Amino acid sequence: MKLASRKSGKDGELMLVSDDRGRWASAAAVAPTLQSALQRWDDVAPLLQQLGLALEAGALESEAFDPVLAACPLPRAYQWLDASAYLAHGKLMQRAFKLEKNAQSDATPLMYQGGSDRFIAPTEDVPYRSESDGIDFEGEFAVIVDEVKMGTDAAVALSHIKLVMLANDWSLRALGPREMRSGFGFVQAKPATSFASLALTPDELGSAWHKGRLDLTVRVWRDGVLFGAPPGGAMDYDFGQLIEHAAATRTLSAGTIIGSGTVSVGDPFGVGSSCIAERRGGEMIEFGEPRTEYLHFGERVRVEVLNSQGVSVFGAIDQQVVRG
Repeated sequence: MKLASRKSGKDGELMLVSDDRGRWASAAAVAPTLQSALQRWDDVAPLLQQLGLALEAGALESEAFDPVLAACPLPRAYQWLDASAYLAHGKLMQRAFKLEKNAQSDATPLMYQGGSDRFIAPTEDVPYRSESDGIDFEGEFAVIVDEVKMGTDAAVALSHIKLVMLANDWSLRALGPREMRSGFGFVQAKPATSFASLALTPDELGSAWHKGRLDLTVRVWRDGVLFGAPPGGAMDYDFGQLIEHAAATRTLSAGTIIGSGTVSVGDPFGVGSSCIAERRGGEMIEFGEPRTEYLHFGERVRVEVLNSQGVSVFGAIDQQVVRG
């Protein structure tokens, strides 16, 4: 299934999207919001599938899909946990900035808890207070789970993944070092995250979804110029392992979102990067100084995944950075 949320109130209206991504129809008769569907997923999913068949058959009232009317699939969530599942990124940054290696980084995934009370819709402007805060994008994948009991292992955790999404996890790089040194994690350095309009069940991804990894390329454009196209399948920790880590000491509520972190193979001058910080790190190594500036007001960032037929898998996150 391909699910979306049309802008309506704080939690949106649950919508079914056609296979060709051209039309959508309300699923409110089955579940008014995606969050309500996730809380009763085993009962609701078969009903949504039946509605999907009716949509494809033209037997369900529908309208042309309009990305401007789309909110994030979950406009807000009970929990948003973001990891660093691509070790190549961390190793490049450690080398560039001569950071002390985290002894746990290869054995245990890094993860922080981000703000989830409001996400930014995929075509909305993104407001920030100052360019001096170091405005950066981060192209990543994310999954939504149903309830995951404390102590669930990685193999079982994969069965709790109900939907897969594409994210732009915005960062304010100038604010990160101080918060990292505090030992209390990110608050100011991690503003609201954006998600593409479509959330897909794993079966929709075919062979690209394999052992808890998504083997598709994330493409990021900065003001119309391709900035990077790293492959998503290079995750060192799969999503099952990330969920296991998150649920080690607590139960995860249905609707919890788990992010992969910046998609990376640590090759900023080859396939490119899905964030500016990684390219700057490569420039530190290559030239002794960063040369690529962080974002300026008025610039546009587009994050998208295309399949082998050139179809936008999740829809595009296409946003302008503006002064808040």
